[in-house]
Amino acid sequence: MASGTTAPPPPVNLKRIVAASLIGTTIEWYDFFLYGSAAALVFNKLFFPDSEPLVGTLLSFLTYAVGFAARPLGALVFGHYGDRLGRKRLLVLSLLMMGGATFAIGLLPTHATVGVAAPVLLTALRLVQGFALGGEWGGAVLLVSEHGDARRRGFWASWPQTGAPAGQLLATGVLSLLTATQSDGTFVSWGWRIPFLLSGVLVVVGLWIRLSVDESPVFKQALARAEARKAAGTDVPERLPLVSVLRHHWRDVLVAMGARMAENISYYVITAFILVYATTSAGVSRQTALNAVLIASAVHFAVIPAWGALSDRIGRRPVYLLGAAGVGLWMFPFFSLIDTGGFANLVLAVTVGLVLHGAMYAPQAAFFSEMFATRMRYSGASIGAQFASVAAGAPAPLIATALLSSYDSSAPVSLYVIGSVLLTLIAVGFAKETRDRDLSAVDTADDDQRAPVAPADARTV
Repeated sequence: MASGTTAPPPPVNLKRIVAASLIGTTIEWYDFFLYGSAAALVFNKLFFPDSEPLVGTLLSFLTYAVGFAARPLGALVFGHYGDRLGRKRLLVLSLLMMGGATFAIGLLPTHATVGVAAPVLLTALRLVQGFALGGEWGGAVLLVSEHGDARRRGFWASWPQTGAPAGQLLATGVLSLLTATQSDGTFVSWGWRIPFLLSGVLVVVGLWIRLSVDESPVFKQALARAEARKAAGTDVPERLPLVSVLRHHWRDVLVAMGARMAENISYYVITAFILVYATTSAGVSRQTALNAVLIASAVHFAVIPAWGALSDRIGRRPVYLLGAAGVGLWMFPFFSLIDTGGFANLVLAVTVGLVLHGAMYAPQAAFFSEMFATRMRYSGASIGAQFASVAAGAPAPLIATALLSSYDSSAPVSLYVIGSVLLTLIAVGFAKETRDRDLSAVDTADDDQRAPVAPADARTV
């Protein structure tokens, strides 16, 4: 065993950590994606009823984008306290905030009842959702990355990533069930509220599991070393985690942001914008579009751990680059298949797109975690991931819908995604491979210290 490393925890404990992160992220992504699906399907009618259908959809997606605007602030606040107080406490808080906001959306009065106050309240709750999710992702992936076996970090850290397709699967599944069993009038009248109110039950389950896990051992070691230096009078005054990140890891932050461009934009085009495109341009029913996303999300969930395991064998960068290039090449066939209007082609289009997306999303957790030192890792990973979401995922459905409205063609949307792919290929192409980095050997006793990279044979075994 290498000096400065720690033996991995017992498998049962590691599995509990993975389960806690996965269930928590699934619930939070369920809440987040539920809003996106509802924005495409009913919010334009309930909160912006005086607008033309496509304009109402644009306004609905604008409130959807507002949630992304709050994510960087969440990343800053949660990252700061997560690096000072620990990962676990902040993860509990993020779950409470997200679940509470989602439950409240299910109780909101509509425009017909309170007028302009309805979209204002909806936007405010969306901001709370975004703030909470901005702090959730970094903590969840770090809790697993810092507990796990370094040789299989890509595999284990990819499991919290499956919370995204699991949340999408759950949100789409509930909406699909409701639209299949209710008339359009009933669903628009009150049926849409049911999935939001269900969030309250899910949060109780998530909290029970998340409170049962231990704090990250890597974080506890770093905190103990800092306290020992302080007691001995040899401590170097710590800067704010944000300051340290921007001083020493600004290149890593830019790499993370660039890496997120294609991953984030392609995902929201494939899963959110498709509900608009398939129903308005391809003549596909809402139920058919939801079912296609449902099937593809199940496949997406299954392939993410496989891509994560592959990143342990050949590296984070090769897998990431493969996924980005694949998504870029798939965009024109993606829309061509949807235009046929056939269900099988629709499922094929979305499934292949999400499988290729998974090659970026799976290694992302380990890749970003390995870039930063322990006492600034929550801040660094969160800032890199969430600041990119403002330019990437936030406006993606909005831009795609506007392009479709302006050009009456999917070609500009394909070119938009391909442009983001080029940015990601450049960012990841210039990044350093991080697969052999030993997280437990990384400390920030001195802000002038960069995270050391352990040789392959010095990784935790």
